Amino acid sequence: MIVKDVTKYLEKIAPLHLQESYDNSGLQVGDYKSKVKGLLVSLDVTMEVIDDAINQQCNLIVAHHPIIFGEIKNVTKSSLIGSIVFKAIKNNINIYAIHTNLDNVPNGVNSKIAEVIGLKRKKILLPKQNLLKLVVFVPESHSEKVSQALFSSGAGNIGNYKNCIFSSQGEGSFLPTSGSNPYKGKEGRLEKVKEEKLEVIFPDYLLSNIIQSMNSAHPYEEVAYDIFKLLNNSNTGSGMIGELEKPIDELEFLNLIKKKFHVAGLRHTKLINRPIKKVAICGGSGSFLLKNAMLENADIFITSDYKYHQFFEAENKILIADIGHYESEQFTIDLISEFLMKKFTNFAIRLTTVNTNPINYL
Repeated sequence: MIVKDVTKYLEKIAPLHLQESYDNSGLQVGDYKSKVKGLLVSLDVTMEVIDDAINQQCNLIVAHHPIIFGEIKNVTKSSLIGSIVFKAIKNNINIYAIHTNLDNVPNGVNSKIAEVIGLKRKKILLPKQNLLKLVVFVPESHSEKVSQALFSSGAGNIGNYKNCIFSSQGEGSFLPTSGSNPYKGKEGRLEKVKEEKLEVIFPDYLLSNIIQSMNSAHPYEEVAYDIFKLLNNSNTGSGMIGELEKPIDELEFLNLIKKKFHVAGLRHTKLINRPIKKVAICGGSGSFLLKNAMLENADIFITSDYKYHQFFEAENKILIADIGHYESEQFTIDLISEFLMKKFTNFAIRLTTVNTNPINYL
């Protein structure tokens, strides 16, 4: 098994196209063709994590947070990032980051948080509007072949349903001209064919694959098709909202969160004397989702990295709970390892024993 085998699999789960514009997910240090001797999963990449990889004989680190975010002008021991990258290269360690792309998938970071809390009826808090619709006209004889090609390339997925397509029958006509090579008919003669109009939706980042697959399966020399941008929400995006099985007292719920996430210091807004039933969450820095949580009538919004003045934005209408960045994302290590263990059953997946939380509490 080589590094590319691992990254290709992870990018099927969390495509790089779904990462935010500021992010830098993907292979950051190493060689795609490098043979994987051992794999270590971590939330962050620190010098201690590099040492852990060396001690456990792992030459691939899969981390949630990228070690390289912005432009890097040099790799020297004089800077923290440079020294980490330098040591990784020196010890032939590959580093791969799966960050906001894993945040934005429905079975990603926020789904794991929801699982820990015990939320039901989950949905994305701020869905992406990245859906396209393909309408293509196919002769009846090739309708099934083209449909299967579209499904294989990722089209036709709606929520928990696959292979979703709509077809309608009609008649198409065309007149082959000089230099054409028609599938059916002759040059200079109008041809009429019984066709099916196929309609499927898919996320925009799959567009090139969809078109390529469609053209490969389609018998026509010139394929007639349309692409439409949809305003429908997709099943990818930021944050998540769900419900508890039964309402719980807000102070009791805060103590429950504190226990489940091992929070040493939980910051929250003023209690609003309302039972907690509907819970909005966002792993990491999620203050930008507060309005969405309020629009969904959430009783509480759980996230991290809240600033002093941002707490006022709750306006006594919702309870904000800042549980800490590391604390909110700590179970991402388990999430990544669970994905990897499903695929690579005969390979040891190790979880780092290093606590990378840079924040300490008295």
